[in-house]
Amino acid sequence: MEKNSFVLRGNICYSETKDRLSITDQGYLVCEHGISRGVFRELPEAFRHLPVTDYGEQLIIPGLVDLHLHGPQYTFRGLGMDLELLDWLDTYTFPEESRYEDLEYARKAYQSFARDLQESATTRAVVFGTVHGEATEILMDALEGSGLQTYVGKVSMDQNCADDLREGNGKAALEAVRKWLHRVEGKYEHTKPILTPRFAPTCSEALLEELGHLQQETGLPVQSHLSENLSEIRWVKELFPWSSCYGDVYDHFGLFGGEAKTVMAHCVHSTEEEAERMRAKGVFIAHCPQSNMNLSSGIAPIRGYLEKGLSLGLGTDVAGGANLSMFRCMADAVNVSKLYWRLVDQTKHPLTMEEVFYLATRGGGSFFGKVGCFEDGFELDALVLNDDAMTQVGSFCTRERLERYLYLAEEKGRLDAKYVAGNQIAVHP
Repeated sequence: MEKNSFVLRGNICYSETKDRLSITDQGYLVCEHGISRGVFRELPEAFRHLPVTDYGEQLIIPGLVDLHLHGPQYTFRGLGMDLELLDWLDTYTFPEESRYEDLEYARKAYQSFARDLQESATTRAVVFGTVHGEATEILMDALEGSGLQTYVGKVSMDQNCADDLREGNGKAALEAVRKWLHRVEGKYEHTKPILTPRFAPTCSEALLEELGHLQQETGLPVQSHLSENLSEIRWVKELFPWSSCYGDVYDHFGLFGGEAKTVMAHCVHSTEEEAERMRAKGVFIAHCPQSNMNLSSGIAPIRGYLEKGLSLGLGTDVAGGANLSMFRCMADAVNVSKLYWRLVDQTKHPLTMEEVFYLATRGGGSFFGKVGCFEDGFELDALVLNDDAMTQVGSFCTRERLERYLYLAEEKGRLDAKYVAGNQIAVHP
């Protein structure tokens, strides 16, 4: 049998564009060496030698991409949801992340996180660790074992954080990153490093400058937070008075798109200047609707970003978001867009199911390359969704079944199979 080569049969759905689905009922999805060769109503002769798995009437969709979550925060998800961002960081996040200096604690916590992420509908993720290099390596080990495709970052911060998380100064923090990168170089097949300044307030100008030089040297991607909370934005202006906007701080040091592939979480309160700079430089936005509600940050203007042509995906932002479900994330994105339309700007109509499905698959997947779609040449990430337990009187078309699944996944949905880059990942339906 050819490695990672097979055919899946079922009711197949993927995004052609941000507002149009391709649906083939009882179609054939061909995977050859981990790459999709397309979806067909009849299996072409050229692929009839490949083994076929027939999933009957089940839904087959691309894998879901989580562009922003915090591995070490998985232990306290669901706590402190009555706090705003900065108080929540001081009360829960920084004390918990300090515990990851204990490698046994890190191993136990990260094994739980990686196991549950493997069991979820997520196939690819961009993940924050902590400032601890060895603990972040443990996180990478756990995720590598899951078979998922991930970017993982050792956090960098040298100011405005708990004393036991502060990394001395910019040069000391950079040396810690270099040491971590040396330890993980060439170690993993599925797990890649990403530069991770926590967010601008916790990074001195010296540290940001050093990270910018390191990015130029290595070509590594970058992840951080941007314009999440109004108090945070005011704080950034106090710390970096020369900046024209929050994003200008990262951009000044070469950590904001262009040659540095970048994902910024939230962007709830980005200015016109900031949004235009993200568009021009190809910065990805990770929209995290549940977190933005839980921490009272606000409602990101995603309709406006789509209209401007920005690069967009979705993130659970655990533990600002309380769970790993990307289906819940899609439903939340629709819901908060309705509030934005009703309460903020009635010219920005709510997001559709097609649009949030695109963000969770092809939109976020493009951060990883040709990912998130079943067209010829895309890496084959796929989910087989079983909605048999969802009460159904009468019949629904494939699009309607998919929409119901977004809202009912945690109640009645079941994940029957999961494939990442052509490899089947063990899940327990």
